[in-house]
Amino acid sequence: MSNSITPITEDDIANFLVNTPDFFERHAQLLSSVRFVSPHGQRAVSLQERQADMLREKIRALEHRMMEMIRNGSDNAVLADRLHRWSQSLLMAQHPAELPSIIVDEIQHHFMVPQVAIRVWRVGESFQIEPFAQGVSDEVKAFAQGLRAPYCGANAEFEAVDWLAHPHEAQSVALLPLRSNQSPWVTDGTEGVAEPSSDTSLGLLVLASPDPQRFHSSMGTDLLGRIAELASAALSRLR
Repeated sequence: MSNSITPITEDDIANFLVNTPDFFERHAQLLSSVRFVSPHGQRAVSLQERQADMLREKIRALEHRMMEMIRNGSDNAVLADRLHRWSQSLLMAQHPAELPSIIVDEIQHHFMVPQVAIRVWRVGESFQIEPFAQGVSDEVKAFAQGLRAPYCGANAEFEAVDWLAHPHEAQSVALLPLRSNQSPWVTDGTEGVAEPSSDTSLGLLVLASPDPQRFHSSMGTDLLGRIAELASAALSRLR
């Protein structure tokens, strides 16, 4: 009966080297004789050279990540400054009836949005004759109440887009629901699902651009959410 010998595999060698860290200390001469194919050509390089190449690649990757973080930090600082200046304009408004137009004009100015429109409902009797309180259907109000977060994406012939000066130019839009409080959602018992605790909608803010990618479904909405919250707080003066 012949004895079969199981051949040694690459995994066996790898496991041996991992579990025997002092192997190359006892056989240091092997390090100088190991050769690899360079990733930058077909020439053979030593283990030390290959390690140096790998280290340089890691350093370059870290440098790229650092530059990206710096760029993101700079972009965030710019957005924070714009939000700050926009908030200042709301605080400086002397007459409540001016707030909707200030919200619209300052968003266009500070955030360079081509078109912006707003409608507000549930306003006090003295403000019901204002243009910003006119022309809102029950369907739009129900739509605004149903939004759980700002909508960003293509213009799907939304009725609210007709509030814009040039609705036919709106290729992408952001629809920001305005609410009478900042915590209108309560869980309905289903994990990850929320429903309005009551009808808290008080308006809708429409941002639009002729660029189809300006507002897209995968973009972050944190900034838009902050804008909606601050606008909602300011518009509480109209009630």
